[in-house]
Amino acid sequence: MKLKTGQTIRIGFAFLSICAFWQMYNGIVPLILSNTFHLNETISGVIMALDNILGLFLLPFFGGVSDKCNSKIGRRKPFILFGTIAAVILMMMLPLIDNSYYENPTMMKEILFIGILGALLVVMGTYRSPAVALMPDCTPKPLRSQGNAIINLMGAVGGILYLAISSVLYNSKSARTQVEHVNYLLLFAVVSGIMLLALVIVMTTVNEVKITHEMAELEKEHPEWNLAQEDESGNEKLPADVKRSLLFILASVALWFIAYNALETWFTTFANREWGMALGNANMCLTIATGGAILTYVPSGALSAKIGRKKTILTGVAMMTICFLAAFVYYLTFDGSFGGMDTYLFYVLLFIIGMGWAFINVNSLPMVIEMCKGSDVGKFTGYYYTFSMAAQIVTPILCGALMRYVGYWVFFPYAVIFMGAAFVTMQFVKHGDAKGEKKSFMESMADMDD
Repeated sequence: MKLKTGQTIRIGFAFLSICAFWQMYNGIVPLILSNTFHLNETISGVIMALDNILGLFLLPFFGGVSDKCNSKIGRRKPFILFGTIAAVILMMMLPLIDNSYYENPTMMKEILFIGILGALLVVMGTYRSPAVALMPDCTPKPLRSQGNAIINLMGAVGGILYLAISSVLYNSKSARTQVEHVNYLLLFAVVSGIMLLALVIVMTTVNEVKITHEMAELEKEHPEWNLAQEDESGNEKLPADVKRSLLFILASVALWFIAYNALETWFTTFANREWGMALGNANMCLTIATGGAILTYVPSGALSAKIGRKKTILTGVAMMTICFLAAFVYYLTFDGSFGGMDTYLFYVLLFIIGMGWAFINVNSLPMVIEMCKGSDVGKFTGYYYTFSMAAQIVTPILCGALMRYVGYWVFFPYAVIFMGAAFVTMQFVKHGDAKGEKKSFMESMADMDD
């Protein structure tokens, strides 16, 4: 049994387009809200939090709806098709209204912009879970960590594509000329083109119906993969011990996202306040952590095939907990003036944090969906995103309040506590590991070359 790497990459184009969109959305929309519509930070923050709030309800709902879809092109592809097209149409309206408002500001245009933005967030919520669920639908259960590694890598490529394009088209020019208003229409058009190209690749090269039929036949040959049991009415349900494992891993998901998202959200503010670090240096630190994750995605999938998903996740959680603790020691010991050997020690810590995040991120979703039957993959994918997004709503508020009222010194201990708590809750997860054949690390890597 081998992972079909080419097929998984083609499936991953759906996630690539989603990540390219969100990278652009998070980078550009706050600028438009502040610079064009002159909204204050509080209102802009509420608007920017809407995607996570809507995701709490939309992702599990549409994941479950797609589970029950029975179209001629499959369960997930209709949502990917119509969701992507609707998203492109709506997002292309945003820079047009932005430019029009700058030329002639009216309240109606501002209301229209916010309304279209809300509709766009709803549309994006309709197909994220189906798009992510397409990978496990088309991948044997024991190989889903390796498959998820490729999907995460494709998502990273989408984000990098946006960053590269925006850097070429806008950053240097805006910095030189300091223009009063930036026309983002070209950037939106390019990202729309990426999304449509990715859609064409998925729709024309991935035969979802055929592949999922093959997976169903394969699962019949391996009944040990299915953890669900039939009740007296003949309906499948999860045993009590599997439900307990599911709840503990979802709690773990929330805890490690609370820890890691605090780093993503508040590190630049913390570094500027405590160390006087420039934005460029702070972003370099986050880039190093992201680079550590990207370089570790594929090896972490192969490692889980060797030692198991749970042990790989626990390794990542332990690495991050220790590094956050070491970062706190660094904070107490050094003054943060970058340029000496201590700077490179901090870079190493950040790189290892990124590696640990890859160990966790690649294997956690496969553990969650390992506990469900094939017809519920979309719903369980939605559960995973519900807990991760709930954490990303809570942690900016909680960590920010603690830094304000207790002191900025709590930043790294905050991450240590929640990441350490995730290590504890993971001890109670007894299901969700792959049931595949034990192989060496090199054999597991070779299985991804097909």
